[in-house]
Amino acid sequence: MITLKTDEQIKLMHAAGRVVASCHKELAKIIKPGITTIEIDQFVEHYLHKHGATSAQKGYYGYEYVTCASINDEICHGFPRNEPLKDGDIVTIDMVVDLDGGLADSAWTYPVGNITKEAKKLMDISREALYKGIEKAVAGNRIGDIGHAIQEYVEGHGFSIVRDFVGHGIGAKIHEAPQIPHFGLPNRGPRIKEGMVITIEPMVNIGSWESKMDSNGWTVRTMDGSLSAQYEHTIAITKKGPILLTEQL
Repeated sequence: MITLKTDEQIKLMHAAGRVVASCHKELAKIIKPGITTIEIDQFVEHYLHKHGATSAQKGYYGYEYVTCASINDEICHGFPRNEPLKDGDIVTIDMVVDLDGGLADSAWTYPVGNITKEAKKLMDISREALYKGIEKAVAGNRIGDIGHAIQEYVEGHGFSIVRDFVGHGIGAKIHEAPQIPHFGLPNRGPRIKEGMVITIEPMVNIGSWESKMDSNGWTVRTMDGSLSAQYEHTIAITKKGPILLTEQL
């Protein structure tokens, strides 16, 4: 069942979103060749604690970390590890924050040192696709309008959009109804209503959209070994349009 949030609930989520956004801005300063994703995870945990927040995903179905850190061909749910990042890598850091009961979720892909032109284009198109989807996240449209806009933009630039993982509603729990596919046909799916809070989080691959699961049961990577990037915002639907609760100002 889709739950509509009150103004007070959205305010709490927006406060959590500001912590997420400011943390991502700090990560952009420290991610460089030689840092490990375990060090990034520890930095985020300390940052959240300093700002009175906690990780909503640590312990979620047994997950052990405050971030997901997905490197190169990893689409999502990469485990933080002690392997240093190398010049030319790209890494997606995804986190869900709880601040006084308000949840906010955001992922961002970062370049590590000097990356290839193809990797840069992948990141640019992935980020721009997120905002194409957000433009359609207005009351009166349907969920399918979001995914269609994203898919059309991504495929129009020669990349592919992951089908196996989607955005979602968020509120008292990390994952709520409805699911938000990043592909599909317009004018399909539930009607978008004022008070909904959702994540839009397109995962874009250079090669095929197909994915496979690692033996750890969490980490998902591209079937063909191609690079993948992801950008995600938590968005509240209001009468004035979508509000980006995790916007990096």
